[in-house]
Amino acid sequence: MGLQRFERRLERLVEGGFGKAFRSGLQPVEIGRRLVRELDTRRTLGVRGTVVPNQFTVRLAEDDMERFAGFHDALVSELSDTVRDSARESNYRFVGPVSVVLVSDPRARVGDLQVDAAIVEGMEGKNGALVLPDGSRIQLGEDPVRIGRLPDCAIALSDSQVSRHHAEIRIGENGFEVVDLGSLNGTTVNGEKVLGEHVLTDGDAIGVGETAIRYEES
Repeated sequence: MGLQRFERRLERLVEGGFGKAFRSGLQPVEIGRRLVRELDTRRTLGVRGTVVPNQFTVRLAEDDMERFAGFHDALVSELSDTVRDSARESNYRFVGPVSVVLVSDPRARVGDLQVDAAIVEGMEGKNGALVLPDGSRIQLGEDPVRIGRLPDCAIALSDSQVSRHHAEIRIGENGFEVVDLGSLNGTTVNGEKVLGEHVLTDGDAIGVGETAIRYEES
């Protein structure tokens, strides 16, 4: 499913005027498939589940890099989301923020693709943000971010399934965590109901009523 969503988003990039870049050489979907394969082949068993690489360096031919230059940032964003989606679908975990970097390799020929994947723990004092469905971001810090129906909430949602004070994102001993505030319908992370506090990892989807809020680290 992660790759299917990636392919659909690539179609929108083509429609947005980048179609010529897709006609020859390395295809972006090949990069997405390779990153997903790296998750499966380099997974390892950790204390809290199966841990997979979170930092990827993609080495391309200079000509392929030049073709992608016009939509480089959008492509990197889509590739990062594909990694997160695929890991979530397989119940894999990251130990740090997801990073995808495209670099040119003067030794590579057009169509060549090499990926260096690594499991890299996040640094202490890491930064976190909440990404809302409309793409807006709320930077996390020392102050808790409350989610609910009342206007005094940092994220106020007009949804009858959301309680007045529904959930809260705050800093804990192990990083940012989501806490359900005794809501009627509960709070989920990646589809699983939160019981007490739940420590967040990069790419987690927080479900509050009909709204999905993505947590990202940087």
